[in-house]
Amino acid sequence: MKAAALSHKGLVRPRNEDAYLLRLDLGVFAVADGLGGHRSGEVASHLALRVLEERLSRGTLQEPPLQQLKEAVASANEAVYQVSLSQPEHRGMATTLTAAWMIEDRCYLAHVGDSRAYIFRQGILETLTTDHSYVGDLIQKGDITREEARFHPLRNLLNRALGIEGAVEVDTREIPLTPGDVLLLCTDGLYEVVSEGEMKTILSAHSLDEAARLLVENALDKGGPDNITVVLVLYEEKD
Repeated sequence: MKAAALSHKGLVRPRNEDAYLLRLDLGVFAVADGLGGHRSGEVASHLALRVLEERLSRGTLQEPPLQQLKEAVASANEAVYQVSLSQPEHRGMATTLTAAWMIEDRCYLAHVGDSRAYIFRQGILETLTTDHSYVGDLIQKGDITREEARFHPLRNLLNRALGIEGAVEVDTREIPLTPGDVLLLCTDGLYEVVSEGEMKTILSAHSLDEAARLLVENALDKGGPDNITVVLVLYEEKD
């Protein structure tokens, strides 16, 4: 595997409340987009990823990876929720979380919120996650298209996030990998302004580091209205 990541606060927000996790040694990758006033969003996103990393670093082959990943996300949710309850300055904070655990030729995904995971395979970009948001529900019902969702006035209204309650429903799935696959994890600061066609063009013509840079630059060129975070992982066949 090879990986690259980049995060930028954008051109409008005063701080970067996104966070990412890149652990090639563990095969663990994630993005989180924090929500909350002052610096609470930043606290929530970094706390969630720290707990996720700690749990998965103790992972074992005796338990199914998808179950371990789901339990790690549940622990991250509990940690954010407890800090929100115990520290008044962080009351109500929350975060999205999209995580991937790559083991051999399998990618295990866990997802809460409206950050996304994509897979780029043989020139085709496929979305692997469903947005847990008002417009995400509209897309699932067929009421609007993904392109229309990018400009919907309620596109940032979430109906699921880590830290809102003591327990959270976590979407999980297992993806078989093919050599040459590129996994893209990102926050909404990327996909709300950069089209999937533009993402494909960049991913098809550049190395991981260069693609990460160009994806973020593209979002900035379009005004950078939100924090932007990109994680790219290339799956390669072992020698």
